[in-house]
Amino acid sequence: MSLFKKSAERKEPTFGFGESILILIVILCILGYLIIVKQQEPQAPLFIAFTILAVYGKLRGFKWSTVMDGMRTGLRDGVDPLIIFLSIGVLIATWIFSGTIPTIMYFGFKIISVKFFLPTVFIVCTLVGIACGSSFTTVSTMGIAFIGIGATLKINPGLTAGVIVSGAFCGSNISPLSGTTNLAASVGEISIYEHIKALMITDIPAWAICVVLYTFLGLNSKNVSLAAVHKMMNGLANGFWISGWALLPVVLLIILAILQVPAIPSLGLGSLFAALLGWIHAPSTSITTITNTIMTGFVSHTGNKTIDRLLSKGGISSMLTSLALIVFALALGGLLIRFNIISAIINHLSGIVKTPFRATLATAVTCIGVNIMVGEHYLAIILPGQSFLPAFDHLHIQRKYLTRILNDAGAAVNAIVPWSVSGVFIAGALQINPIKFIPWTFFPFLVTILAVITGAFVKPVQETASN
Repeated sequence: MSLFKKSAERKEPTFGFGESILILIVILCILGYLIIVKQQEPQAPLFIAFTILAVYGKLRGFKWSTVMDGMRTGLRDGVDPLIIFLSIGVLIATWIFSGTIPTIMYFGFKIISVKFFLPTVFIVCTLVGIACGSSFTTVSTMGIAFIGIGATLKINPGLTAGVIVSGAFCGSNISPLSGTTNLAASVGEISIYEHIKALMITDIPAWAICVVLYTFLGLNSKNVSLAAVHKMMNGLANGFWISGWALLPVVLLIILAILQVPAIPSLGLGSLFAALLGWIHAPSTSITTITNTIMTGFVSHTGNKTIDRLLSKGGISSMLTSLALIVFALALGGLLIRFNIISAIINHLSGIVKTPFRATLATAVTCIGVNIMVGEHYLAIILPGQSFLPAFDHLHIQRKYLTRILNDAGAAVNAIVPWSVSGVFIAGALQINPIKFIPWTFFPFLVTILAVITGAFVKPVQETASN
């Protein structure tokens, strides 16, 4: 009886730092080779990595129930992003149906020049990101419009997408309405405004550098025949409702953000309002047509091939491929956490933190690592934040410097990981391979580098007080 009891209560194995690093290297090699070298879609590589890790965990002594629990835990943490994905698919379809996105494109052609297109896109996406507090909403609304304009102006779609993503994530990073920004502040237990003030030290210089770089790249853009622009504008005017009234869904979304209505009901209300607005303009549209648009997306029939390609998108079904990817990514991340592989590495890093710079660097590396291995931006804030908070307190470093790193290296970097929640969403919304836009997404790279550099100048509270 005692032998049976000891067997039943057998402790599960633990992974050391060396073995954890080796596991991560193997997983990264699988993902890197198949996704980057072989240019495969991320779903199959993630499924392969997940299956190999699950079997390895079983061989190392974990029960199948533990494996399944890890998978469920990972998926449970991703329920909100999954619902948001589906909601944004509906939002895209209904905003095209209502004429909202075509109207943004139409007026965009009127006011944007080829030479200053890129910096204008970056600035506008930053402002919209600040106003609505959501990088996803900015990418899926203004981003789609700008991608269409950029295609007409013969600008590299990867470059245009990189500018859109940089602006959207910069705006979201410093917005008091942003979920990730509020989360970072809450992890450090400081006020949101103290947190944003600390972010300005890194985010404003990164933003300014982006403006300069995108302006320089825009000046090298080739001149485009105005005939192509006018043809696009005529096609939009003939095929869609182009009116200031069509911008009302944008206004509603901003109002809901200011009122701090959560993302999911905001997206739902924005979609339903757009559908109602489109029906008011075209009352002959049947309810079946509207529900089909919500499910399968809007299909453009203007006769202009470029417009029809750009504005035939959205719907719940358009996000299903992305959902599959996120499910496998979250399941893989859940196993890494349940097997204590992530915690083994974080604990090792936190043990070598002895100076403010080391604390900053270790936190940044951990945020990036969680983004790469787990792919979930909320976990990339929570796990490093909770792990390194005691170290920052022990070194008498103000917590705002920790929360700054969590936002810059945690939330922003998620955009440049191809299989992350943000990377998958951007690829689906803008219909572009992440490998094509990541090299042009300057803001996450710059803000992370600046966050680490500024860590060298951070001083403990006592030392600051004595000066």
